[in-house]
Amino acid sequence: MKTIAVIQARMGSSRLPGKILKPLGKHDVLTYVVERCKKMKGISEVIVATSTLPLDDQVEAWCKTKDVSFYRGSEEDVLDRYVQASKPYEPDCVIRVTADCPFVDYELATEMVKTMSQESADFMSITGKLPRGLAVELFSYKSLQYINEHGLEHRHREHVTYYAYEHKDEFSWTSVAAGDAIQEPELRITLDTEEDYELCKIIADHFNGDLFVPAYEVVRFLKGNPEIAKINAHIEQKPVV
Repeated sequence: MKTIAVIQARMGSSRLPGKILKPLGKHDVLTYVVERCKKMKGISEVIVATSTLPLDDQVEAWCKTKDVSFYRGSEEDVLDRYVQASKPYEPDCVIRVTADCPFVDYELATEMVKTMSQESADFMSITGKLPRGLAVELFSYKSLQYINEHGLEHRHREHVTYYAYEHKDEFSWTSVAAGDAIQEPELRITLDTEEDYELCKIIADHFNGDLFVPAYEVVRFLKGNPEIAKINAHIEQKPVV
């Protein structure tokens, strides 16, 4: 089974502009995300999918400097961007990652890829409630193409897999269980606001810029330091429209 990871990444952000290239520990946010994706076992390629907006010339330059594969497509039609970014690689499956999750759980992703190879399905779900920012999505490329043909509403184009969750009976599903150590849904380990950035910087500094600190260690650190976890606990995720 050929699986690729596609990271959606753009510089535009209403609440935290330029967030994906902000410094983080000894590196920057996008370095964390890309390197942790490369750490996922069973992945043949990692692609950064950004937009054609001039602002995202910086993302292309970053990819060229780091020798990372990239694709540039529509800013608003993220679904089509995923389809086109994946197409040249002819994958069986695609892992969807967002560039605002610097501590994405590469160990859980590895388990997802392994399970999908043994129990072929259209989509994989995760059993358990995780902090926002650790999980990835795994689905077949054929399903992605199907969604691209049938998901015509704005919310479907912007939120790549939203159609599948609205029409679950149109797809086959398998699942993997998240470990108990990371099932802390009240935690927010993603990057959308200044408060999120402050928390992520504290995490990166605490682990001395270790790109591969296990996600469960990050969760343990925040659980052991509730005053740090509170920094962004009040932030609400934007609703899907």
